[in-house]
Amino acid sequence: MAGGGMASVAGANVDQYNGRLTGYVISVAIMAACGGLLFGYDIGVTGGVTAMASFQEKFFPEVYARTVEGITDTSPYCKYDNQVLQTFTSTMFLAGMFSSLVAATVCRKYGRKPTMFFSACLFIVGAGLQAGAVNLGMLFAGRCILGFGVGFANTAVPMYLSEVAPAKYRGGLNILFQFAVTFGILIAGLVNYGTQNFASGWRVSLALAAAFALVLGVGSIVLPESPNSLVERGQVEKGRAVLQRLRGVEDVEAELEDMIEATEEASRVSLRQSYSFMFHRANSPQLIIDIIIQFFQQFTGINAIMFYVPVLFNSLGSSRKTSLLNTIIINCINSASTMVAVLLVDKFGRRFFLLEAGVQMFITQTIVGVVLATQFGKYDDGKLPTGTTVGVLVVICVYIASFAWSWGPMGWLVPSEIHTLETRPAGMSIAVAANFLFSFVIGQSFLSMLCAMKWGVFLFFAGWVVVMTLFAYFLIPETKGVPVERVPIMFTRHALWSRVMGPVSLEIIERDATRTISRQAAADQRAAANGDLKKAAL
Repeated sequence: MAGGGMASVAGANVDQYNGRLTGYVISVAIMAACGGLLFGYDIGVTGGVTAMASFQEKFFPEVYARTVEGITDTSPYCKYDNQVLQTFTSTMFLAGMFSSLVAATVCRKYGRKPTMFFSACLFIVGAGLQAGAVNLGMLFAGRCILGFGVGFANTAVPMYLSEVAPAKYRGGLNILFQFAVTFGILIAGLVNYGTQNFASGWRVSLALAAAFALVLGVGSIVLPESPNSLVERGQVEKGRAVLQRLRGVEDVEAELEDMIEATEEASRVSLRQSYSFMFHRANSPQLIIDIIIQFFQQFTGINAIMFYVPVLFNSLGSSRKTSLLNTIIINCINSASTMVAVLLVDKFGRRFFLLEAGVQMFITQTIVGVVLATQFGKYDDGKLPTGTTVGVLVVICVYIASFAWSWGPMGWLVPSEIHTLETRPAGMSIAVAANFLFSFVIGQSFLSMLCAMKWGVFLFFAGWVVVMTLFAYFLIPETKGVPVERVPIMFTRHALWSRVMGPVSLEIIERDATRTISRQAAADQRAAANGDLKKAAL
């Protein structure tokens, strides 16, 4: 392959793709997106469970002494600064990072459906171990297995959604995954609210994670395999049949031929080579975006904000019960704002949301940091006046809304649609691994950062928001409405990425132009043949 492994994905213009947004493809996307519930529920339930007194007393007595018994000589910023607690929270991300790399092989060799089914099985086992834990070892083992399951799901589901969705609606249907994540967080908050007064309420909260895994497991059995995966594994006729049902039309030849040509390129690349090709110059734009977009997603400071919400609620004099209820309200805003992206991303595009949210997040992060710097230290009891706290909470809601329709969903959408067929599983697994790696770094260090930097941590993340907004403006191309097998061609025509790719970008453009002319001629022939048939029928 000339140019070190960048497939010259040829194909027709999106206007030559037939089909519409069918009820069937919507139902398929919704069921597959339930894979995000696993990730979201685990994130949400863990935060609530670690705040439960019975859980702290059994596994983290030092934190229990600080938060419940009031035995502490530390500032309010440092109540939860405990390395074992941080490790428990972040272990899932480390496990997910390793399993996502394996998931690429399973996705490509066996398909997206088996990968999702295996993810569900791992999640059920992990949930059972955590819920039945009698010591830290069992708790951590369950956490690791959960992480393995999430790694497989987060690799397969966004890729599956991008492949089954029509090009014009790919963004919205793909973001259903992130919506499911936020909805899982919301459900976890409701579950924690309902179980908090039980002696072993934390066991119930952790065990219910298995219910969402069952949904994904059943879904992976009844859902169709993605047509791209079927064609890639030599099942062209099955791929055609699935594509016809997904698009609601019989004539899917233009889109199918794109898949077949992409498969011809992919067949030259082994599973191992697909990873090595990611590091070739021709694929460097996708590799860089895969990693950097995950770094930026975590360094928006979303974890900082979400963690500090209970502290602010407590400063109002709220009980633990009220704090959990108020956190549910925050999670509702998170889910509702993600739905904004689902409905509008294919109208306004990916870049619009990334750039708009950059301004919004910078302003809100700065306001929170400045208010805490000037107000929090004035009060010995660590409480803010009611008016100040309400104002900060409103700002937090505005911040969460901006993240929920931008870097939250785009962190999964963009990597799932920018790769060639032969590197797509490898690229998506690298993106997921990078996401989990940076999540692990934040999860392992944030509580210590908060303790050391105090209010400065919010300004720290605000600075990163500026950097990521500039990155989005200059280096993330708009992929709205572009067929998934043609998105990689965009990098060859990008002012900066084409220079990074070098001479191979010109070779790819030439090959694509030749194939596009050939494809147009074939389309004209089909149209003429159909016209002749209609005349003959008359």
